[in-house]
Amino acid sequence: MLYSLTDGHARTSTELAIIAQVAPSTASAHLACLRAARLIVMARQGKHRYYRLAGTDVAAALEQLNVLAGGLSRRFVPSTPPHLRAARTCYDHIAGRLGVTIHNRFREMGWIVNVRASSDSPYQLTDKGSAGCESLGIDVTAARALRRKFAYPCLDWSERQPHIGGAFGAALLDLALRSKWVTQDPDGRSLHITRRGQREMPARLGIQLAFAF
Repeated sequence: MLYSLTDGHARTSTELAIIAQVAPSTASAHLACLRAARLIVMARQGKHRYYRLAGTDVAAALEQLNVLAGGLSRRFVPSTPPHLRAARTCYDHIAGRLGVTIHNRFREMGWIVNVRASSDSPYQLTDKGSAGCESLGIDVTAARALRRKFAYPCLDWSERQPHIGGAFGAALLDLALRSKWVTQDPDGRSLHITRRGQREMPARLGIQLAFAF
């Protein structure tokens, strides 16, 4: 079960039970032990519970064990329709590959960091991130003033990696819509990345949009 999580994607206890070829009750017992040992963390998304590795240090240790034991991992293959997997809304923020890509880029640039050491703790903007977001046209002060969580890692159900939720995530979606980088399906959750978005998002955000074409 641990090796299956080394691809960075989260999985449910049912999926992990199938991978390990054990009964769901057996998988749940093992997952409880792994959580107690702080090797994995759990995230709730609606009625579902997803499990992932507690951090890169756990993945590194497993990689070293893999050299010795020769264990194999199975790649996560999503069944989400392509138009929803590319870009969609998750409540009022951006999800799918676009949302995860923006999240990862902001982390890479040091714009957002976890409030606490835990990887599933809320996010805060750094000074660099605040300046960068203001330059993009995001009213950071207004987003912080809202009576809701400012920013947190929201586990993406198709990518099994986090995108940005909260007031800041909503502000990012608002920016994308105002800038005409995306248009929203009036009868569904899918977002269409426009030609303008394909030009401007890589230039303004420094992200790759190969999945959008």
